[in-house]
Amino acid sequence: MAKGVNQPLYTIEILRLAADIPHLTPLKDPHGQAEVRSPTCGSKVSAQVILDDTGRVTDFGQQVEACAFGQASAALLGANAIGRSELEAEKALADFSGWLEGARNNPGDWPNLDVLTPAKNRRGRHGAMRLPFLALLAAIRDAEGQTP
Repeated sequence: MAKGVNQPLYTIEILRLAADIPHLTPLKDPHGQAEVRSPTCGSKVSAQVILDDTGRVTDFGQQVEACAFGQASAALLGANAIGRSELEAEKALADFSGWLEGARNNPGDWPNLDVLTPAKNRRGRHGAMRLPFLALLAAIRDAEGQTP
């Protein structure tokens, strides 16, 4: 049998991440907030941020309505969102998107995104996996008074 045939789409790690998403409580009085939806699958992620004087995230909240891959992506994003700047969120989204599209050999510097490898060849899942990054970036831009 060829390698990779009959390997499960939802690995134990993906399911574990999907069941343990951090920062699910909405922030009260956030500096910025955003809600993004995937037109292809209907997934939705909302994000709220509080930024410090240098534009880094000091508090983060997210609400996630997505498939297990979108939820796992939100868990990985949430575990590492605190302390990030707009430029770091922008780079993470670009690197991750490039990897999903096959333009990069790795998903970039954001920790553990390679766990999502089983969905890399499933284009229908890419939108849901990108949503948490899009929501974070849009919330940071909203806090900074920019158009998302």
